[in-house]
Amino acid sequence: MKPLYLFIFLVILISCNELKGSDTIHISGIKNDALKLNGTWEMVGYYNFVNNQISDSFQTNHGFRQIKMFTDGKVMWTKRIPYDSTEWFGYGSYSIHKNELTETLEFGSVMMRQIVQERKEFKYHLILEKNRFCQVEIDDNGNRLYSENYKRIE
Repeated sequence: MKPLYLFIFLVILISCNELKGSDTIHISGIKNDALKLNGTWEMVGYYNFVNNQISDSFQTNHGFRQIKMFTDGKVMWTKRIPYDSTEWFGYGSYSIHKNELTETLEFGSVMMRQIVQERKEFKYHLILEKNRFCQVEIDDNGNRLYSENYKRIE
């Protein structure tokens, strides 16, 4: 089972690494307008960035699951951390403009409601392919901080 996870991780690492300097969504052999986030996605790992370059990467821990579901204009996500009884989920709307994903949360778990009181809108640089995507957190100066990397499961 570990070789499969390693393979998935390497594929995502290579695909996101190829796109890290791009200002537009690049998809080999597929029209950009044919791609949508609609569907169900599972997080497979993270990247941390230093000076806009991937500095390290890691897979999700055993038992950890984060699932995102997108429909036309709506997003819902949930996170399971096996060693933590805190509930994490959120619901809201999303939009994509060029390569920027904006999620605006309407409500969520107790922990998310505390966060939403301070910040409702979350903006990410979006790298979208047919069966995977990366959402990259950008700081106020335009520098990449970290990314969450997802694979399509439906």
